[in-house]
This record gives sequence, structure tokens and C-alpha cells, in this order.
Amino acid sequence: MTDSSSPTRVLRAARDLLIAHREDLDTARREFEWPRLEHFNWATDWFDVLAAEQPAHTALWLVEPTGSAPAEALRHTRVSYADMARRSCEVAGWLWSLGVRPGDRVLLVLGNVVPLWELMLACTRLGAVMIPATTLLSRDDLADRVGRGAARVVVAADSAAAGFGDLADGCVRVAVADHTDSTQPAGWQPYGDSEGHAELGQLLADAGERLQPTRADDPLLIYFTSGTTAEPKLVTHTHVSYPVGHLSTMYWLGLQCSDVHLNMSSSGWAKHAWSCFFAPWNAGATVVVHAAPRFEAAALLRVLVECGVTTFCAPPTVWRMLVQEDLTVYRPVLRELVAAGEPLNPEVIDQVRQAWGLTVRDGFGQTETTAQVGNAPGQRVKPGSMGRPLPGYEIVLVDLLTGEVGDDGEVCVELSPRPLAVMTGYLGDEELTAEAMRGGVYHTGDVASRDDDGYLTYIGRADDVFKASDYRVSPFELESVLVEHPAVAEAAVVPSPDPMRMAVPKAFVVLAAGHEPDRDTASSILQHARNRLAPYKRVRILEFAELPKTVSGKIRRVELRRAEADRAARGLGASPATWSEADFPELRTP
Repeated sequence: MTDSSSPTRVLRAARDLLIAHREDLDTARREFEWPRLEHFNWATDWFDVLAAEQPAHTALWLVEPTGSAPAEALRHTRVSYADMARRSCEVAGWLWSLGVRPGDRVLLVLGNVVPLWELMLACTRLGAVMIPATTLLSRDDLADRVGRGAARVVVAADSAAAGFGDLADGCVRVAVADHTDSTQPAGWQPYGDSEGHAELGQLLADAGERLQPTRADDPLLIYFTSGTTAEPKLVTHTHVSYPVGHLSTMYWLGLQCSDVHLNMSSSGWAKHAWSCFFAPWNAGATVVVHAAPRFEAAALLRVLVECGVTTFCAPPTVWRMLVQEDLTVYRPVLRELVAAGEPLNPEVIDQVRQAWGLTVRDGFGQTETTAQVGNAPGQRVKPGSMGRPLPGYEIVLVDLLTGEVGDDGEVCVELSPRPLAVMTGYLGDEELTAEAMRGGVYHTGDVASRDDDGYLTYIGRADDVFKASDYRVSPFELESVLVEHPAVAEAAVVPSPDPMRMAVPKAFVVLAAGHEPDRDTASSILQHARNRLAPYKRVRILEFAELPKTVSGKIRRVELRRAEADRAARGLGASPATWSEADFPELRTP
């Protein structure tokens, strides 16, 4: 699909096709083509057009608590499409006046505040390259972002500016006030100065200058991955790979213009851009953001009801906390529920369905791509499956050892033709990029199986799957069984070295409220696993412990696996919080 004279019309045609077939995945996959654009700027070619068409429509709805308790009053801030477009033009003009130019890299270290959305739109229209970052980064993390990211501009909250020290010396530094009486840090430009500033277009006209048309393949975003197994990689996306590429995400979410969409995601991570920025604004919908300092399930449920949220996306950690509440007390007007980040356990899906009569639809994607696979709206959901390939993606499963394509193996994206939404590569690492793109496919590093109906079931990260008694074991499968036990809130399974079986499955368990980490609880959980799992998959060791996670909330099984291997290598005994089948006579049979 190509029409270089009107990128807006090309994008709209692709979007409208997906919305028209939002409950007909087969037709959407068959008829959808990625737009082919030579020049494109999502802020000017798309968002500004929407702002002219629906100026009063709410683009962003920020909800903040005024106190510490879930029952406290909520503060609502609504920004229309027209006001968001106007403010982002002012911010772009202000940044230009500070010397920011197309191609300059802008490190954004902000929480869920309105300026984050203004800045993302402003950087897009200016052609600056964004490096989104979470506010939870350590000083070493910040140094890595500034250094390897080659940031020329740093934007942070007033209260966080001091944490940079001399790291941002030589950069344009912008401080966003995070409370009314905040103190302006020395050497930092106050973001408030952007208010009422000349818009970028007017500023350029007055100076007799103009921006060159934005090339579709110009870089727009650099994401540092969350690093579940190694140091963060620098994923590069263009002016089309995420802005336009998230049409697949919009389709999976089931978004329409009339929707009020809430996505639970920390700022700075790719999923935030997925579902708090590009996908809902591709649809022309309203983005609701629950900007609470800490997560409270009851408070989130209240926001879903009070704001009339129709589409809701959250990671499995949030869903597992929500089902600890009595969901039947809340009566939201939700139509679509989805989960992303890690696979959602079937037991949690069942609990939500029983309470609300809605099915949480799982999906799969990565920072390197948009939503690749998902249980799309209107499609039959198979328990445990993450669905089928979404429009614009062809998925093959490649055997990790032989490289043969079949019904089990690594999830890979066909690159012929190359989906618009796949990253350009890992910045500064041609070897790693070539490895990821070898054999004419993009290798995700995730393993799945495919059934006769084309549904994919997630098995685990390629480096998380392990062998026990010479059988391949999927941690996710075992974890899904464990969380069905009422005492288990979260679980992570890793191999524990064993002299006879090479390795046995060991579960690290976080208990649900009201349960004690004692012998009786351990016995009950192990017995539950024994009843539900084949002998070679059975969880044979259990330890009550907190789970190490990345700052984006993903479980770092690699840390648990390394710690377990180190314990065995050094001949260290088990912790007092560890229980094995050998501790219970009734469980000692092979």
C-alpha cells in the first residue's frame, strides 16, 4: 500500500481496514498490508490531523490520588486532542530555541505526568530521537543511558535532577516540576518556560527556516531493554516502525475511536509507548493513566469504574494482584481485557471470567517489535494459548538445534517481506543484530508450540527452558499450575542440580496474603503440584522467597538459576525456607 503524496490517507486506510475487521482475524490478516511510506512524521501527518477532526475529544486523562488511601478523592486532568497538539508545538518550538535539532538524542526520565506526552509528541515533530527511561534507574543505569545512548538532551523531574550529578554535564538539561513548591535545580532549564512559547512552525517561519521532511526510516526511539539475562541492548525504532507498526497492537487491543483505554505500565518502557501512546492514538481513543505513587488493587479497580474504562491492559503481576480482591464488588463497563509482558496463567483468566463475564486475552510482542501474536477480539480463546499471528506478521517456529521449521521451536518473524514494525537493529552492535536476523527471520529468543488450528502456546525463554531426567521442562507450564493453589501469589521455576536426574524443578514461591511460609503450606503446594503434573515435570523442591525482577517487573529467573547452581557447586545447604519432597513421607515415591 503506497501513496507518497498523502501519508495520512495511507495510514488511515490501513487503520480503518483493521477496525472494520476487528473481530475477523482471518480477513484482517489476508487483506492488511503495511503502509509503505518514504516520508512520514506521526505528529504532523497523523496526530495533528486527528486534533483538527476531533479537537474537543479527550486525548489524555490523568487520574491521581489526593491522599494515601484508596478511598481518597481523585484528581482528574483531561487534555483534549487540540490542546495536546498545541502544547506539543509550543514545546517543540521551545526545544528548538534551546538548540535541539533533528537527530539529537533526548533522554526522557519522567513518570506519568502530562509533560511526558507533550515531550514525546514534540520530539517526534522535531525529529529528535527519544531515549525513554524509567524513573527507577540507578546512577550507573543513568550513566549507561547518557553514555551509550549519546544523549544530548536530558529531561527529568526537579526532584530527580540532583541524582544525575555531573552525568549530564554538556547536555541541554530540562527539569519538570513534580510538585508545586519544587526547587529549580541549578543549571537546568525549567520546563515551565515552554508555556506560551512560540510554536515550532511559527518560530521557523519567523527565522526563514524550515524542517526537512521526516524520512520514514529516520530513527525516532532508542529503547534500553530490561536485561533479564544480560546487560541492556539498545533497540532502535524509526518514525514508522513504532508509530505505524502499532497498528497490530491497536488491533490486538481491540481499540476504536470511542474507547477509553487504560494501560498499566511504568513510563520508560516500550509497553508504555505501545498502549499509552501510539496504539490508542492511532485509533483516536482516550488514554487514561492511573498515576499513583504505588500500586493498590482497590484503587485501580475504582478508577476503572469511575472513568468508564472500556479497554484495559495490564501485566500478569497486576492481574494476579487484582484477583486477590473481590472483583464482583466492582461493575466496570469494560469490553476488552488483555494481558502482556509475560504469559498470564489460566487460573487468573478463569477468576476474572467468573467475576466479570469477560475473558482476558493474552498476547505476545517485544521491545524489538510491536504485538506479533495475540488472542484477537471475537476469536475463540484456548486456555493457555497466546493466540495466533496478528495482521502484518508471519510467524514460524524454528527448532533450536536443527534450524528446521515445525510446530515446536523458537518464535521467529518472517523477514520476507519484512514487517514494518520490526526494529532496525541493536544500536552499535552489528554482530548482535546479524545474529538476531540470521536465516531470513527475526529470532525472538522465545519458545512456543503450534496446534492444528494455528494457535501458539508459550513455553518460555529459550534460556529458561531446561532438562530434568532428560525431559524438556517449561517453567511457565509449572508456574501456571502452582498459581492455581490459593496460597500462591507468584512463582518462578528453575532447575536445581540433582546427582541422579541432572536437574529437578525447584519453585520459588511468593505467598498470597493470609498464608504462612510453614511446613503445612509447603506440603499442600507440593501435593497440589504432584496431583497436576506428570512425574518428570513435578516440582520437587520449594522455597518461600521474594522474586528478583527487572525494573519493568519481569522475573529474572536467570538470577535464581545462577544462585541455585552456585549453591550446589559450593556444597551449601538449603535455606530454612526450603522444603523438598524428602521432607514429607507421603511424597517420597518416585
